[in-house]
Amino acid sequence: MAEGLLRGLAGARFEAASAGTEATRVRPEAVSVMAELGIDISGQESKTLDRYLKETFDYVVTVCDEANEACPFFPGAKERLHWSLPDPSAVGGTEEERLGVFRSVRDRLRDRIEGELANGEGG
Repeated sequence: MAEGLLRGLAGARFEAASAGTEATRVRPEAVSVMAELGIDISGQESKTLDRYLKETFDYVVTVCDEANEACPFFPGAKERLHWSLPDPSAVGGTEEERLGVFRSVRDRLRDRIEGELANGEGG
């Protein structure tokens, strides 16, 4: 969701890439709640961090505590940010309850991206 939000909010000012500690799938709940904002992430794919270890980044952002602990050092990163958010894919319950958690995390991500990245403030 963060990748899609950054692309949607900051446009061409950023080249966004995302990865997880393990590749799974883009959750249908994530696709659904992002579509509510007019952002289509249905074409995104789940990727692992290994794919990016030799890349250079201005920012490396971890968005959950597990990822922060497992995230390797990126020597080419100018700045590393950590946003402690719950992992919405770990939540059970009814479809509406899961969507509610995905919406909450989406909105918190949007607030952080708008406040710290999209408006050019950095970390």
